[in-house]
Amino acid sequence: MKIKELRNGMKHVNVEGKIVDKSEPREVVSRYQGTTHTVANAVIADETGKIKLTLWNDQIDQVNVNDNVKIENGYVTSFRGELQLNVGKYGKLKVE
Repeated sequence: MKIKELRNGMKHVNVEGKIVDKSEPREVVSRYQGTTHTVANAVIADETGKIKLTLWNDQIDQVNVNDNVKIENGYVTSFRGELQLNVGKYGKLKVE
């Protein structure tokens, strides 16, 4: 699937692209369990466009700018009016 085809609410998304940007990690506290997690945003791009990719905990260190990655079984959400690609707990993030 190409990035320009992604729409809010899509599930079971498989996307390949290149990491073109990555933010500094930040700490967030879960609303549900009160546990602390580390989160960072990256931008993944292919020839059709780009989308924000949310990275959690161990995923952050797996990915660097210029890496080619494959997302399997991801899903798309909208946060503050901006589409985001999420790996989620059932998805896979592979660095190629």
